[in-house]
Amino acid sequence: MRPRKKDRHLPACMYQKHGAYYLVRKGKWKRLGTDFQASLAEYAKLLDKNSQGGMPKLIDDALEHMRNRVKPKLKPNTIKQYEAACDQLKEAFADFEPRDVLQRHVVALKMHGADTPNMSNRVISVLRAVFTFALEQQLVDSNPCIGVRRHPEHKRDRYITHGEFEAICAKSSDNMRVIYEMCYLTGQRIGDVLAIRLADISADGIAFKQEKTSAKLIVQMTPDLEALVARVKALPRKIRGLTLFCSPRGGKPVHYSSVKDAFAISCQKAGVEDATLHDLRAKSLSDTDDQGNNAQKLGGHTDAKMTARYLRLRKINIGQPPTMPKKSL
Repeated sequence: MRPRKKDRHLPACMYQKHGAYYLVRKGKWKRLGTDFQASLAEYAKLLDKNSQGGMPKLIDDALEHMRNRVKPKLKPNTIKQYEAACDQLKEAFADFEPRDVLQRHVVALKMHGADTPNMSNRVISVLRAVFTFALEQQLVDSNPCIGVRRHPEHKRDRYITHGEFEAICAKSSDNMRVIYEMCYLTGQRIGDVLAIRLADISADGIAFKQEKTSAKLIVQMTPDLEALVARVKALPRKIRGLTLFCSPRGGKPVHYSSVKDAFAISCQKAGVEDATLHDLRAKSLSDTDDQGNNAQKLGGHTDAKMTARYLRLRKINIGQPPTMPKKSL
């Protein structure tokens, strides 16, 4: 840095121009004010902000804390969701210090995401956890997220009919069709289906340890399930991996995003609207319940209320009317 030729009493990067003081960084002039002492105070505040990292650094520190120190450990999929939320938060609060974030800023962020209420609720929940961490570190005096209500989330009630499911499978490749059918026959989440190892399959059934809940269960082997496993194993592979489902060329496990994109394309080709890959689990549990079997056990839920959220086939109550009173003689 070249030595100053004038205004040597000013600190580094601070300049006086047209009666005002400025902080100059990377060619950008930030006006500090016209009073020298007040400008010095603002200068110190801005430098402290840059050195401390402000909200972006707090968000990164809180995420790192949640990754490594929160017990029980967060699942990989949960971490990915948190990371996506943190990216949004760092962009929204890039110029904020933790103490500068007020409840009205949180409300504004919430309303900005009103078109995607589920994601908006998740972002606010992560922000609440970030400020809980900040409170524990004595960086703030209060949590501005307290009192901010969540968006109402609409419960999904889409049920894929048998005809729609057959049409989707008919428009799918052999490698993807067997994955959709396995999702339906086992009733498990797509991540757990893709993680099925050959060692998990026995004459008794397919053993699962659910990634989300760590619940262990065995889906009983049925003639339909046994035939499906045989079809999967018969698919042409250059290299057979350790998992039941693997890429035809490299033998690596199939990625979730590949299945999700392929399912959307198959739905479009089949003319099936408003259907997602996750609806297959709901269809499986709904059909299981409709056939008189235990959907809660198949879903691996400890609470029947959680199973009820998946059931899309609502039984219609049949009410018996009263008889007409007889006329008195």
